[in-house]
Amino acid sequence: MNTKELIEIEDNYFINTFTRQPIVLDHGEGVKVWDKDGNEYLDMFAGIAVNALGHNHPKLVKAIQEQAEKLIHISSIYYNEPALVYAKKLIELTNFDRIFYANSGAEANEGAIKLAVKYTGKSEVISTNDSFHGRTIMTLAATGHPEYHEPYESILPKGFIQVPYNDIEAIKGAINENTAAIIVEPIQGEGGVNVPDIDYLKEIEKICHEKDIVFIVDEVQTGFGRCGALFAHELFDVKPDIMTMAKGIGGGVPMGGILATEKVASAFVPGDHGTTFGGGPLVCAAANAILDAFDEEDILANVNEVGEYFLSELKKLDKEIIADVRGKGLMVGLELTKPGAEYVDELREKGFLINCTADKVLRFVPPLIITKEDIDKFVKALDETL
Repeated sequence: MNTKELIEIEDNYFINTFTRQPIVLDHGEGVKVWDKDGNEYLDMFAGIAVNALGHNHPKLVKAIQEQAEKLIHISSIYYNEPALVYAKKLIELTNFDRIFYANSGAEANEGAIKLAVKYTGKSEVISTNDSFHGRTIMTLAATGHPEYHEPYESILPKGFIQVPYNDIEAIKGAINENTAAIIVEPIQGEGGVNVPDIDYLKEIEKICHEKDIVFIVDEVQTGFGRCGALFAHELFDVKPDIMTMAKGIGGGVPMGGILATEKVASAFVPGDHGTTFGGGPLVCAAANAILDAFDEEDILANVNEVGEYFLSELKKLDKEIIADVRGKGLMVGLELTKPGAEYVDELREKGFLINCTADKVLRFVPPLIITKEDIDKFVKALDETL
């Protein structure tokens, strides 16, 4: 079928929840993708920061192929080797003690909130304005976008309080005897690639430890090398009680998870939480391949080198329309003085895939294997477009 026929299928049969770009992607290689019509694109979006190793990475493809020939799914009733191997690897790389596998970022955040409430016996959670924690009913309540809440106000769970991001005094003012947890993104993604002050997370950690409040970092978008460290909270020298993850964890296969300290994790006992698909052998084989590639190919070094170069090149653009350039590693935002949707379309026509978030912020989250040469091509096209 051609592109027009394929798009018509969605128009006729899909529930209308997405506004998609009018192309049908067909295949990819490295940082490039091609559509059904043979047009080539430099992928500066990576499936919303998911395709950490780009497209068709040999290590990832081989791991998925080999595991698919053995076992794809066995449920959570039985042990499987890829899940056990991965848990040991990841725990040894972090400051956490226990893991729970999920299927998405929203599920991970929902599970983290449940764990915090069970651990503390309290009923309120503080999150921040412009945050994004998921689209389930609970994680929607935690998300700091009132426009997302409006249609569901009558059924949203109570006990979620939003305060301004990067404002420690606002957090202090919101805490009371019922506060179970504070959940925060180390760097906001959907909110506009907002980077907090260097001591913001450290202050939250201090408050949480003093008042026995659970400190949750949502690393769904910032994790797995995106910001230049394996997890972005490491850049701020903090040790949360719980961390949630997804997106880059499996390089494209749907997977999420929760990491927690022994103290907090012990609040869950069999029957408190569960999953049918989480931690299946196929996705964990993929996740193992991602961690192996990080080590063998020094992915973090590339993120830091190319990310720094990318930011410096963007800051050279002398345009009145540019309000700010910000980010860490390969999570970069270019804030404009006007809505940015038209530039997404224009750059796509030139062969570059990007995204606009928070209305005016062009968001760039390319595969972590991108090169300086790729950046040069993109910045040149962006300069011409702006």
